[in-house]
Amino acid sequence: MTDRIQDKDRFVSAEGFAPISSRSTIQDGVYRQLRYALMTGRFDPGQTLTISSLSESFGTSHMPVREALRRLAAENALEVAANGSARIPGISRARLDDLCRARMAVEGLATELAVPNIAERDIATLMTLVHEHETVGRLDSFYAMLGKNQEFHFRLYAASQSEVLIQLIETLWLRFGPYMRLLTRHLEPILQTQEGETYSVHHHEIIAALKAGDAVAARAAIVADIEATQRLLHSLSDDS
Repeated sequence: MTDRIQDKDRFVSAEGFAPISSRSTIQDGVYRQLRYALMTGRFDPGQTLTISSLSESFGTSHMPVREALRRLAAENALEVAANGSARIPGISRARLDDLCRARMAVEGLATELAVPNIAERDIATLMTLVHEHETVGRLDSFYAMLGKNQEFHFRLYAASQSEVLIQLIETLWLRFGPYMRLLTRHLEPILQTQEGETYSVHHHEIIAALKAGDAVAARAAIVADIEATQRLLHSLSDDS
C-alpha cells in the first residue's frame, strides 16, 4: 500500500478534516486528505468546492488549498473553474462503463501479478480486512466500510510490486469517487441488516484463490467484484 493511502492525515468526518501533521507540509496534508475524501465518495457528483470554504475547514490560507485542487485537477479528479473553485465531475453510464473497463484491466493485472508474492501473513491481513469490511458498516458508518474496502484492495495490489500499476489504480479510484457517493446513498440503510455482508463475496473468492496460488482465479474474482459494482450502479442510475 502506498504512503498516500496509509497516511493518517485523512478526511475523517462529514463535518471537517483531520489536523495537518507536522511531519508533512501543509500543502501535502491538504492534498492527501482531499484525495482520500474523493476516493471514498465524500462529495456529491457536480458539487462545487470553493477555496474559501476548504481553507476554513482546514484552518489554512488559500494557497495550499489552491495548489491541492490544481494537483487533483491534473489527475482528472476535479474540474477547476477560472475563479479557482473546483467541481466534482458529473456521472454518466458511459463514463462509468469506461472507468470499469479500465479498472478491470489494470486491477486484474495487478491482482494476477500479486499472487506469487503473497505470503501467509498477507492473506491473514486480507482475511481480517474482509471481516472488518463486513462488520464496520453496521457498527460505524458506510464511509468506514468503504475505507476497509479500499484498504483490502490496495493491500492486495501492493503485492504486485508494480509502482506504475498502483499509480494508475489510484488515479482510476479518484475518478470513480462520484460513483461511490451514489452507492453510499443506496447502501447505507441496508448495512443495518445482514444483507450488507453479501457485498464481500468476491473478496472471499480472492482469498481462496490466493491460498490456492491460482492467479487466473484471483484475477477473475477481482474482475467479478468490479462488475458487480458496475451492475449495481447501472440499476441506480436513470442516465442511459
